[in-house]
Amino acid sequence: MSHFIAYYRTRLSQLFGLLFLFLVMFTDKKLDLTAPEVSGVLFLVGCALVGIAIVGRLWCAQYIAGYKDNTLVREGPYSMCRNPLYFFSFLGGIGVGLCTESLTLTVLLVLLFAVMYIPVIHTEEARLHRLFGEPYSAYIREVPRFFPKWSLYHEPKEYTVKPKVFRHAAGDVLWFVLAVGILECIEAIQESGLLPQLLSLY
Repeated sequence: MSHFIAYYRTRLSQLFGLLFLFLVMFTDKKLDLTAPEVSGVLFLVGCALVGIAIVGRLWCAQYIAGYKDNTLVREGPYSMCRNPLYFFSFLGGIGVGLCTESLTLTVLLVLLFAVMYIPVIHTEEARLHRLFGEPYSAYIREVPRFFPKWSLYHEPKEYTVKPKVFRHAAGDVLWFVLAVGILECIEAIQESGLLPQLLSLY
């Protein structure tokens, strides 16, 4: 199952994303009605997390783009945790969830992330262990898997970036911006009364 999720993760992520947006379209947010100030704070925090996710993923792409299969990268964000790309994606997912102004939908996104990416991380760890052997085993012993340990941070004075690969990786972060924009469009359509509200969630 984990290999299936790892292989089809992009398609599965797109499918879950569409289903999530469909749910958002027909859901009424109770907090927006009962505590609009809380709803506004959730949106602002969500935007901040999306911004951090975008910067963080670009930072990771700077180090990993073009080196993923031939070099064990341990510099920059990869000196603090072994999966910083997924960590920043996790923050971005929480951010997008909060931008819906619904705590229930935010929790749903966190659960979907766990279902999707825990198996992916395990599958990738097995692949990297086959590629790099003992150096990767040492990396596992010294650096946490997911949540960064900031005291471990180090970076080189110079680092060669592969522009073409980095440009492609950088394009992926636009999905976070697009997601927030779509959520705002959906909210405007809901306020106009054009979409029926079939569910009511906090």
